[in-house]
Amino acid sequence: MNSLCTLWGENIDPNHLLSEYPRPQLVRTNYEILNGYWDYAYGADAPTNDWDGQILVPFSPESDLSGVGRQTMPGEVLWYHRRFTCPEDGAVEGGHLLLHFGAVDQQCQVYVNGQRVGAHMGGYLPFSCDITEALHKGENELLVRVQDDSDHSYHARGKQKLKRGGMFYTASSGIWQTVWMEWVPPVFIRSIHLVPEVDEKWLQVEVQASRPIQSGDRISVRIFDPLTRDVVQEASGRSIDLSVLPNYLLWTPDTPWLYDIEITLSSEEGEDRIASYFALRSFTLEHVGEEEFPRICLNHQPLYQRGVLDQGYWPESLLTPPDDEAMIFDILQMKKTGYNMVRKHLKIEPDRWYYHCDRLGLIVWQDMVNGGSMLHQWFVTYVATPLSYFRIPVSDRHSYLLSRTSAAGRDEFRGEVVETVRLLWNHPCICTWVIFNEGWGQFQTRKLTEMVRRLDPKRFIDQASGWFDQGGGDFASVHNYFFKLITRPEKHRGYVLSEVGGRVLYTPDHCMVEKTYGYSSSTDAAQLNAEYDKLQAKLQSLVSDGLCASIYTQWTDIEDEINGVYTYDRKVRKIEEKTYK
Repeated sequence: MNSLCTLWGENIDPNHLLSEYPRPQLVRTNYEILNGYWDYAYGADAPTNDWDGQILVPFSPESDLSGVGRQTMPGEVLWYHRRFTCPEDGAVEGGHLLLHFGAVDQQCQVYVNGQRVGAHMGGYLPFSCDITEALHKGENELLVRVQDDSDHSYHARGKQKLKRGGMFYTASSGIWQTVWMEWVPPVFIRSIHLVPEVDEKWLQVEVQASRPIQSGDRISVRIFDPLTRDVVQEASGRSIDLSVLPNYLLWTPDTPWLYDIEITLSSEEGEDRIASYFALRSFTLEHVGEEEFPRICLNHQPLYQRGVLDQGYWPESLLTPPDDEAMIFDILQMKKTGYNMVRKHLKIEPDRWYYHCDRLGLIVWQDMVNGGSMLHQWFVTYVATPLSYFRIPVSDRHSYLLSRTSAAGRDEFRGEVVETVRLLWNHPCICTWVIFNEGWGQFQTRKLTEMVRRLDPKRFIDQASGWFDQGGGDFASVHNYFFKLITRPEKHRGYVLSEVGGRVLYTPDHCMVEKTYGYSSSTDAAQLNAEYDKLQAKLQSLVSDGLCASIYTQWTDIEDEINGVYTYDRKVRKIEEKTYK
């Protein structure tokens, strides 16, 4: 493949790499980013001195920016190594030093000064280790042992494939999100759960501490006005319910108002204070006027969601955004293309990506990351396409055809769905949980839909995007690249085209390959834009027939797949900026 690079990748500073605070909804002031050059080596045992070289963390070894350019294969062991000085700033008597990993693909063990301090399975979710007991004064040694079976296992893998091509992309391994550490007091806030009730005009604040809340503990909350930054509400106690002032500001894509919130946990052992934010907004399905079919409503106002499919890949860094500004660029350009929504496809982004969607006003449909054994593409792609269009039902009990024969794999997926919902719950931008995509690893769809509904009754569920619909969730969710565009509205579920479009335009000097992949092609930018405008006009005409949302494939080119609004390197916009009423 040809090598491509974005402007952000061309200007990487290894000494200040993704240095922003990684977790905007649980902010403390005393932290240290551990991104930068680490030692690395492949082999069963960690070498003491003879490392293979240096790798630029948090870029996976398969990426250009890592400086390695090597695929980690199933069964191989990849070691990371660096030294760090125990930070004194922020240290308190009896406090803890937490080591955080944004994501490591797929399984890892973490050692500090030879002592195992933690382990994690799952390539897309964050985890933390308390390394206090393993610390030495002065210099300390950090080792991370990684293995990645990629698509040769049932673990979550998204679009990764060792034999890349077509709709599947270069597999990644190892550390691919920010590594950082922070001091916390002896009793600290582990997580928060914010439940805004727009109609009732109140906010519930739930705090999970490092130990159960006791009678002597006190939780204090202050809410700040988005305009004046003045404190508009405060309360304290062991549990918090706050009424919101009558002149509250609602979150929409056009007015993405965010309320800053400060939460303090006081105990006999000390005090922990974090900064966060929330928004007031509601997503509902409602019947409007005399219509028999429901509409998607934001704050009880009908809103046609015009979205784009975003895989979240970068040519020089694969799964890892090369810079905070790169994420902001994508989100702002999506809005300039007329999108008010993005479907994050089979990937969980760094937390800052969702923060930017929150503050810039972009609605998110979040896919769960698929796993399972090797896909039977002849069934889940080629056979499924006409079955879906002609509404021929297929049960999700075909575990072999749907690549879900492993009981351990099913259990792991359930657990990761729960973790994903809990991880992203507080982000106001998230509107919809997409459980399965095109039958990839699909199983027990109705039970999983019920589970997600119990976890989060406030958001929509797209239980089966594309096909193999089991009749549940909030949407009849259809992918259509080849047939006449029509609607088949239902009385109790919204009708959505969750993938549509996919037109190819080859752009010389901005494509990785000569042999390209897509669903239809255009000879030049003028034809592509004319066909795109024609498609959007057709979709708009279907709104009166019950269409609630549409998602264009896709935001950027990726390797063989060149059906993007932008080229893979984000240097050429192929589809012009748009304005829609």
